[in-house]
Amino acid sequence: MLNPLADRIRPERLEDFVGQKHLVGEDKLLYKIIKSGKISNMIFYGPSGTGKTTMANIAAKMCNKRLYKLNATNASVSDIKAIIAEIGAIGSENGILLYLDEIQNFNKKQQQSLLEVIENGSVTLIASTTENPYFYVYNAILSRSSVFEFKPLEKEDVEKAVKRGVKILEKELDTKVRFETGALEAIAQTCGGDVRKSLNTLELCVNSAGDTADGNVKISVSMVEQAAAKKAFRHDRDGDSHYDVLSCFQKSIRGSDPDAAVHYLARILQAGDLASACRRLMVIASEDIGLAYPMAASIVKSCVDSAQQLGLPEARIPLAQATLLLATAPKSNSAVCAIDAAFSDIESGDAGEIPVHLKDSHYGGAEKLGHGQGYKYPHDYKNNYVKQDYLPEKLCGRKYYSPGDNKNENAIKKYWEEVKKGD
Repeated sequence: MLNPLADRIRPERLEDFVGQKHLVGEDKLLYKIIKSGKISNMIFYGPSGTGKTTMANIAAKMCNKRLYKLNATNASVSDIKAIIAEIGAIGSENGILLYLDEIQNFNKKQQQSLLEVIENGSVTLIASTTENPYFYVYNAILSRSSVFEFKPLEKEDVEKAVKRGVKILEKELDTKVRFETGALEAIAQTCGGDVRKSLNTLELCVNSAGDTADGNVKISVSMVEQAAAKKAFRHDRDGDSHYDVLSCFQKSIRGSDPDAAVHYLARILQAGDLASACRRLMVIASEDIGLAYPMAASIVKSCVDSAQQLGLPEARIPLAQATLLLATAPKSNSAVCAIDAAFSDIESGDAGEIPVHLKDSHYGGAEKLGHGQGYKYPHDYKNNYVKQDYLPEKLCGRKYYSPGDNKNENAIKKYWEEVKKGD
């Protein structure tokens, strides 16, 4: 019986690995570690189907150590002891690499049983988890390991894996696999960044399709929807509809309509586009809410982090929380207006020289140049404020920031009007 396609397609070289460029781009740390073959203790965390096990297999092949695999859902301390007993045995002269999947299912005692051998280097640990390791992994293990976060794959990366899966199936079945318009994209969209899920969907479609008149296998969007048990929402991430939906999403939040905002969030996530939803929410927090509710940016970042760790479908919950928070929050665009006005002056190419009294004076020779002379240190004055010019002379008096009409910025305005009274 054949293994699932996701196992048969599993790449054995870094060059064939798809996605996670923030980890395995040629200038990235994990890429360099694996290429060197000098593997250290590592923890891979992120959603299912993002390449954690594949990366561990590639690392094991590169380091010339004897590989053992355990899954913490059904392993025990006795399994660990059996592996430790192999230290120094034939085949283990170069050390042992233990790949421990789902380490969050090991309790503290089970995790502690690994400490001595990973401390002295006789066992190198690569652990994977779908949960935040800083919550679920024993601190002593964490302190001896490097943590790498795996993220849901972009649709383009999933499509690469699916196309490679097609080639394997065509060779195994001695046939050609053809896709109805939109079917390949539908497989990539419905998996939510999970390569394993996309390959399972592909294999199920191929096995259930039957031959066409020309002897080929043809996969339709309808077949994908049935195999994935999920409707393939038509949302072209490279076309106008993609930007239309994102525009509606932001404008609904800006317009303080929580119902419409959640509706468009659902459209984006139904298409499996987690990255765009996260990115747009973080922009909105500063562009449309801004100083009217400064804490919104921190709260949204926390929700986005949670969503990226959870992956879809659970990611919809913290993102809905962030969306509703922003839609119902007081609004201010004073930050974006201020920075855009400043950019406009800079781009004019004639912004003027930095005032001499503000230039750096912490080096030899600065005094001879007059740098820093005449600068007034605000903390030496009442309310930590003293009037002096900060803008270049050409822009002196230029106003970029205009406080928005909301409770928080009105309070800011009132405070500074009181402090600066008499200027």
